[in-house]
Amino acid sequence: MVLSAPLPAVALPPPSTVRAKAAPTADWTAPLSTRGRWIVDADGDRFPLRSGNWHGASGTWNGTGSADEDGNHHAGENSHRIPLGLDRAPMAEIIAGFREIGINSVRLPFSNEMIHDPRPVTDGAVAANPALKGRTPLQVYDAVVRELTGAGLAVILNNHTNTTRWCCGVDGNERWNTSQSTEAWENDWLFMARRYRDNDRVVGADLYNEVRRTVWDDPNWGLGDHHDWFAASQRVGDRILTEADSDLLIIVEGINWTGIPVDGFAHGRPTLEPVRRLSHTLVASGKLVYSAHFYGYTGPNHSGATGIGETSDPRYQDLSPAELIDVLNRQAFFAAAEPDRHFTAPVWISEFGVGGREETGVAQRAWFENFVDHLIRTDADFAYWPLVGWHDNRRGNGWALLHWDAAGRRMGLYDGDDWRAGAWRRLVGATGRTGHVAPVADWSMLSPDHGDFVASLRMRALPDWDPGARKAACPDGQRLVGLSHTGNRGLCSDVSAGPPGDPQGGHEVVRDERHVAPGRDWASGYTKLQCPEGHFLTGYSVRGAAVSAALCTKASPGAITATSGRTVWFDRSDNRGTLPKGGDFATGHYKGQCADDEYAAGIAYTGRIGSSRTPDALYCRTLD
Repeated sequence: MVLSAPLPAVALPPPSTVRAKAAPTADWTAPLSTRGRWIVDADGDRFPLRSGNWHGASGTWNGTGSADEDGNHHAGENSHRIPLGLDRAPMAEIIAGFREIGINSVRLPFSNEMIHDPRPVTDGAVAANPALKGRTPLQVYDAVVRELTGAGLAVILNNHTNTTRWCCGVDGNERWNTSQSTEAWENDWLFMARRYRDNDRVVGADLYNEVRRTVWDDPNWGLGDHHDWFAASQRVGDRILTEADSDLLIIVEGINWTGIPVDGFAHGRPTLEPVRRLSHTLVASGKLVYSAHFYGYTGPNHSGATGIGETSDPRYQDLSPAELIDVLNRQAFFAAAEPDRHFTAPVWISEFGVGGREETGVAQRAWFENFVDHLIRTDADFAYWPLVGWHDNRRGNGWALLHWDAAGRRMGLYDGDDWRAGAWRRLVGATGRTGHVAPVADWSMLSPDHGDFVASLRMRALPDWDPGARKAACPDGQRLVGLSHTGNRGLCSDVSAGPPGDPQGGHEVVRDERHVAPGRDWASGYTKLQCPEGHFLTGYSVRGAAVSAALCTKASPGAITATSGRTVWFDRSDNRGTLPKGGDFATGHYKGQCADDEYAAGIAYTGRIGSSRTPDALYCRTLD
């Protein structure tokens, strides 16, 4: 988020309810999904998220123009949680302004308190939109969603805060479960996803904003406790897709801040870096998008705080263009830049911005130009913060691209001399990938580190296939292609050489060597869990570090006719072939992986007394 500073008086155009004709929104067909690093529509055509944030429903204001230093309106008990500007301009005018500046989608923040607020908004809060009088904040949010999507814009729902206030400090909103329970957070998400599931231009669920440290503790990525953002986002994402709306993109932001932001103490801004070691595998392939936020006043080890918590670490605006590129790629852009990895996904920069038309700082202006250059260079998806602001008595939210005074007079990005206009025109007009995106192979990580990691809808619907064990299963349509010696990690893929799973979901859980044919002992002296003929591995279970069972799925008739195979040992070193796809799915552990034209049909482990029973080999069979 950003802080606002007092602004000098500006000459505003006369009030008007008529604006320049909005640029037409390109035709697109919902729902959206992903193919590798690209977001595509239902026809398989690239749909770049050229977005902005319309904030307000996660903050409190009264529509009168009173504000404090952070640019947030206040009205005590009469405060309301609705998108900014509805007191000053008709909603149609605001949305036409969005289309004028070339966006095709809106990130629409909300707070959990907004959902449950039964009080009607005051008349003054919606003075320019009298049809909204008497409605609750959620009903106003409904109307905004309806009008945005009716104008052809895509809407991404964004859970910005628990309690309704400006974000993002040590404020009780640091985690998804700081001011509420995880159960309440999940239930609110299911409620919101179900509420808009019949509107096919509501395309995404942005799960939580800027996860960060509280006074006492850090969020983490994969430790398995109630501060584990990886586990929480994985779980609620799967629940949204299976219980509420299977069409939504699931958008996961990285961790914004950890550690005490004071020199001499460990602190940092992990962003998406942990994704390289531990990535999400949702029950529906093609629905995951990662996101990150970048502002010039923050930095790779700088929270952006001032005063208490300040550090001497450089901010992004202090870096040279080359240094900035290196840091941005390391922290976020790598996930979209590296194909055929378990973490490959679109990266949406869902917040970036700079201090408005009155910004005179050389470093701030240079950072904005350099950051826009990198968005163009990488053909990235983006959302500017914020779209809508206000001006009164030389104060307001100058960061906004469009803002109105109390008389309804607009100062827009292209109204007058705004130094950001040139960079913005370059950004929304940049030539990027367009047209059809061919399907690509998906690569997915299995990580039963602290519990079950079953990404198969078919297996979730069946009784527990290995009670007491931690179970891992590939998404439907994928097969197991890799396994780690220790660490319990697996790699799945639907690489084109692999056969699809049986549509009826036929499977067998293997706990012994009954399917090892006489004379075909492919791992002498080891216990072998081998799939029956016509089946391939799609999962496994573990107890501690020990292999417990192999999950075998029946292939389509005639899809597997292999008569030979090879043993891939990985008990003493990696054995993944040359230039293996999928990426390092078990950092720091030995791994084995079948080739793209093979399928895994068995797991071998040491069965001697006192052995750890960790996986030692895969049986990889060639597709004939």
